[in-house]
Amino acid sequence: MRSMGKTRRVLSVGLGGLALAAAMTVPAQAQGQELRQGQGQGRGAVAWQVKDTRTDARFRGLAAVSRSTAWVAGTRGTVLKTSDGGRTWKNVSPAGAGGLEFRDVEAFDGRRAVVLAIGEGEASRVYRTEDGGATWSESFRNTDPRAFYDCLAFFDPRHGLAVSDPVDGKYRILSTADGGRSWKVLPNRGMPAALPGEAGFAASGQCLVGSGPRDVWLATGGGATGRVLHSSDRGLTWTAAESTLPAGDPARGVFGLAFRDRTHGLAVGGDYRADQPSPRAAAVSGDGGRTWRPSAAPVAAYRSGVAWLPHTRSAALAVGPTGTDLTRDGGRTWRTVDTGSFDTVDCTGDGACWAAGERGRVARLGPSHSTASLAD
Repeated sequence: MRSMGKTRRVLSVGLGGLALAAAMTVPAQAQGQELRQGQGQGRGAVAWQVKDTRTDARFRGLAAVSRSTAWVAGTRGTVLKTSDGGRTWKNVSPAGAGGLEFRDVEAFDGRRAVVLAIGEGEASRVYRTEDGGATWSESFRNTDPRAFYDCLAFFDPRHGLAVSDPVDGKYRILSTADGGRSWKVLPNRGMPAALPGEAGFAASGQCLVGSGPRDVWLATGGGATGRVLHSSDRGLTWTAAESTLPAGDPARGVFGLAFRDRTHGLAVGGDYRADQPSPRAAAVSGDGGRTWRPSAAPVAAYRSGVAWLPHTRSAALAVGPTGTDLTRDGGRTWRTVDTGSFDTVDCTGDGACWAAGERGRVARLGPSHSTASLAD
């Protein structure tokens, strides 16, 4: 979406092999202060651990590969990578990309990654690396001035999609079957018509998300209602469902999605303007996105990123400029556990979570040596 400004910062959760759902219990008196390990897992606190990236770029793309490896991408064509859990970061930005705005990055390991630059016309581009960012190849450059690409999603290391705001009244889907080396625009016959004013939000790299080998969901806003579109055939045909999140304004809608399987999904969003409230800014689906119901106790404010915690069926984190919220009941209720600014969050199968945000900040969630506030 053209009007959306973005922020991002990185956070990692390194708790060994612990299931984070069990590790995270939040006493009422500790809201906004700390995430504590539960009984049987030790009594130490876990906290966001800020790492020095030596840059002030605003990171809006995040790909968490493992507890040691993560990629971030953001303003001024900046791409960084860590392979030591965030202790050090290597600048692996594509040459000549200083004028681009990267808003999404998808990585398969420490060597292979795909980044998306957003913008009208030729500003929307895709780059790919196979050598850890030492070299990049531009694999797609948009030549349609009506298109504006927002997000990437991959089903596996070969098959992926990118989504553009509507062109000729329908969302445009770009597809790759060779790991991002080449791309083609899919036919739009199976795409429902977009609502007047509707678009996607390039806020966190989570407006297009997949689960499994063929299912993918698209978050929308700006129209009369915030919708979630679903495809079960890698983007060829889609169905649309209304969410319960605030909409009816270019600044409101669904900003981030997370599906832990092809059935259970979370949606977060609201109104990204700092001076506007965001009631009802979280919803949950138990039928693959066909229907959505509002969270009984929603996130506290606008949230742009959301991720299921690894090795759990009911715990997840949602992040935004005013803090981090935790659910331990599958999205029905949320509680604020941090007041620092984040814009996206991602978790990995080996028990790590990362989040990314503004001012070049990177943080990892790990054991805390104090019980001080997690807020910036």
